[in-house]
Amino acid sequence: MSRQDHRPLTLRDVSEASGVSEMTVSRVLRNRGDVSDATRERVLNAAKRLGYVPNKIAGALASQRVNLVAVIIPSLSNMVFPEVLSGISRVLETTDLQPVVGVTDYLPEKEEKVLYEMLSWRPSGVIIAGLEHSEASRAMLKASGIPVVEIMDTDGEPVDAMVGISHRRAGREMGEAIIKAGYRRIGFLGTKMPLDHRARKRFEGLTQALAKGGVEVADQEFYSGGSALAKGREMTAALLERTPDLDFLYYSNDMIGAGGLLYLIEKGYDIPGRIGLAGFNGVELLQGLPRRLATMDACREEIGRRAAEIIAAKVRGEEAEGEVILRPTISPGDTLRAS
Repeated sequence: MSRQDHRPLTLRDVSEASGVSEMTVSRVLRNRGDVSDATRERVLNAAKRLGYVPNKIAGALASQRVNLVAVIIPSLSNMVFPEVLSGISRVLETTDLQPVVGVTDYLPEKEEKVLYEMLSWRPSGVIIAGLEHSEASRAMLKASGIPVVEIMDTDGEPVDAMVGISHRRAGREMGEAIIKAGYRRIGFLGTKMPLDHRARKRFEGLTQALAKGGVEVADQEFYSGGSALAKGREMTAALLERTPDLDFLYYSNDMIGAGGLLYLIEKGYDIPGRIGLAGFNGVELLQGLPRRLATMDACREEIGRRAAEIIAAKVRGEEAEGEVILRPTISPGDTLRAS
């Protein structure tokens, strides 16, 4: 079959190539109706050979939905979110649903734009990071009429369903471990704040636990862009130059924490005796560091998996959980003194 005009392929093209009616082709491609295995295979082989892709928008006119799940996340460069996407994909690949990803860069106005564009395609569901959204974004989510799962965080009220961890509790538990280990001069090093609401909540939980132990955060340093490892080194150097008597550094994520750890090792610090440090996220890539960084696993893959399970169940018309709160645990590694 020669197609020099570059016109879009149609059901008729597949019909002619497979030798069956257009109605039969439609039934096969929509997985509907009683069609013999031999006919189904002939149609599918013809469609594959031609490169035919069904027009799901046209097919969705009656249902007003396409088999897409909008997945809206702040970043693809942050190692956290690819693992979340992996969990989502593992579940959805067993269904007719396909994830489509939008990235917001932690910017509320960009989230509005991405959400607007994705909802205009009438997806079957939305998985979106965080519980904090602009009024416009929240209104769009509420009015969408489709399943919505907000992920990563449970410190707040969801539009529909939520899957994640309590970041305030995570920060509080790390603060309690720091106090229990005998550290008293604490420095905090953070990224993307205040736009990263989850990092802010961990900081709030940390300060709450420290205050309960009669300790305050002695100094802070904040990320301003660039390579996370390099910035971790720079931030650590700046903080310790300003406040040299700090005996513990709490980083808002493992990547800047790894940079800080490498800097401290290079400078010959006694870790965790003279100074301890901890990050957050449990990034597996960092297991090859000279010392294991104290951290907490953020349950990333499970969050993605559980969120996708909720979407898939609701699309099937089944009951699904409205609130899934996971509980990360502290891994002390080699940088947090045994208490």
